Amino acid sequence: MTVAELTVGTQVPALGSDAVAEIVEDAIAAFAVSGRRVLMVVPDRTRSGPLATLRALVSDALARHGAASTTWLVALGTHRGLDDAELSAHLGMEVRDGVGADGSSVRNHRFDDPGALAHFGTLDAALIAEVSGGRLHEPVAIEANAAIVDHDLAIVLGPVFPHEVVGFSGGNKYFFPGISGREMIDRSHWLGALITSREMIGTLGTTPVRAMINAAVAALPIERRCLAMVVRPSAAEEADPSESGLSGLFAGTCEEAFAAASACSAGVHVRYLPAPYRRVVSLMAGRYEDMWTAAKGMYKLEPVVADGGEVIIFAPHIGEFSTVHGAELERVGYHCRDYFLGQWDRFSSVPPSVLAHSTHLRGQGSFDPATGREQDRIDVVLATGISPERCRAMNLGYRDPAQVDFETLAADPDTLIVPDAGEILFRLEGER
Repeated sequence: MTVAELTVGTQVPALGSDAVAEIVEDAIAAFAVSGRRVLMVVPDRTRSGPLATLRALVSDALARHGAASTTWLVALGTHRGLDDAELSAHLGMEVRDGVGADGSSVRNHRFDDPGALAHFGTLDAALIAEVSGGRLHEPVAIEANAAIVDHDLAIVLGPVFPHEVVGFSGGNKYFFPGISGREMIDRSHWLGALITSREMIGTLGTTPVRAMINAAVAALPIERRCLAMVVRPSAAEEADPSESGLSGLFAGTCEEAFAAASACSAGVHVRYLPAPYRRVVSLMAGRYEDMWTAAKGMYKLEPVVADGGEVIIFAPHIGEFSTVHGAELERVGYHCRDYFLGQWDRFSSVPPSVLAHSTHLRGQGSFDPATGREQDRIDVVLATGISPERCRAMNLGYRDPAQVDFETLAADPDTLIVPDAGEILFRLEGER
């Protein structure tokens, strides 16, 4: 099936393991890796998919085609770094002290370590104003992981899903914000928040945020290529060894592979419903270890919650709002975009990526500066290990996970229960 034949809602067949191996082999051959230092940029554990399998295929192909060296760099953005045991499980090979079993180097990105970053110029204010549609006007420093300087070729290997900040994840997003400094992380996420998650998520093509990302990537002094995965839902339960867990694997430049994969993802990762629900219960997998990452259970379901309804994020294993940004986040709580814009003097010193996360989880709403009253469209309720007092202080609802009656909820025709929430986008029929 060609990309041109894919439309939103298309049921895409599984891609066989043999086909995946052939695509990887052909791609690495086409990427001309012989004698070159290759930087493999991969996602962290918050993205599902057969990364370990693909890592093994790519490692073998790189060796056969004569790559001089390989570094595996985990594009954490601002997420928590992985220890050796976690890296070993994630990549499917033993990792000790930054060295893989195949002799490759393995690194976590560090957005907060100036020594781990290199400066590649600046996006000037005029360009930022243009790509943001006049929403932002400040210049933005282009900083990214310094490993770029020490390598000849960067290959992105990761999945593509509908995404709340940029429209669809993948492609150049693995560089910015994946392995970037904080300024691009902050500004790109805040631009997405100004547009709002509801408007941005699942938008194909070059969104304003992706235009900013693409402009920054153009300044990097390294050749870029991509292997973009489209992961089948519930691929982890795939029993047939001849199946790869993928609906698509697209190779080429980062722009080409992303365009093909996002078109495929729109057919695999978007579900359409005829009417909204009063209540949605998002069951979050263990790959989401805090609310910073588990908030995807809100992002992907917000479009199908009726006005005045609620999203319940069910994740008893989660005990923190953020393992990295907790102190910053608890200064401001969770509020709609207009709450911050209406009191910008109070919040202008808060990292914009923190404000962006706050607005994305809280969803659409309004704020009246005259009365100080915030009116949110829906309620967001946490059924987690976070106490009711902390939830209330953050402007969120609370439900005791032990008291969630799934039998009763499942019998309610106005309740939607979503297993393994966070990757499939739900929309109403007739929406784009």
